[in-house]
Amino acid sequence: MTYAVALRLDEGMVFAADTRTNAGVDNIAQYKKLQLWKKPGDRVIALLSAGNLSITQSVISLLNELPEDPESTQTLLNAPTMYRAARVVGDAVREARRIDGAALEASKLGFNTNFIFGGQIKGERPRLFQIYPEGNFIEATDDTPFFQIGEHKYGKPILDRVARADMRLGEAAKLILLSFDSTLRSNLSVGMPIDLVIYERDSFDVTQEMRIGADDEYFRKLSAAWSDALRQAFARIEAVNV
Repeated sequence: MTYAVALRLDEGMVFAADTRTNAGVDNIAQYKKLQLWKKPGDRVIALLSAGNLSITQSVISLLNELPEDPESTQTLLNAPTMYRAARVVGDAVREARRIDGAALEASKLGFNTNFIFGGQIKGERPRLFQIYPEGNFIEATDDTPFFQIGEHKYGKPILDRVARADMRLGEAAKLILLSFDSTLRSNLSVGMPIDLVIYERDSFDVTQEMRIGADDEYFRKLSAAWSDALRQAFARIEAVNV
């Protein structure tokens, strides 16, 4: 399984995904689930994936194999808007379903995949979409500026309470890592390292890209400080009168 999350902010965007995939308790591996496409000065696009690894890899391969000739085919690197780029991803999902869907359904595995897709193309503001197994999608709004896929339930409460479109990029990255900390503590199918990308609006280049491992000093301090803050907050709340 996996956990991936992205925030669309007034200042830019933050993307993060874990790297664990497993097919049983004794078969655990790591795969990158955060993909980037960049054309400096024109666009930065990110794709987060969750679900059946063979399907997500097929979709990414289909996206990378599209010809770049704008006269013949629309691709992530020549789509005029993020909406049109999201349509390109949706079409790749449908193509992967056409190729492998029947076999997967027959094996009872099902066509299980979800994507978060976001970025900025010159001429419009940053945009963020969640793409479903059917290839359709929805877009993030100022009221709900984030999307999660995979094992999202443990990290969702803090995002629901804190996430705002007007957050600073550094604060948003901290929030996402706290969301991961809660998920890692409660679900063994999500594991480090975490891939994190920070994109500053109108830069049309990746501001920061990092991989955070279990020995990362900042993440360990963040986790310890959050645990201590929660214990102190709990202690300050009046107990039930019995």
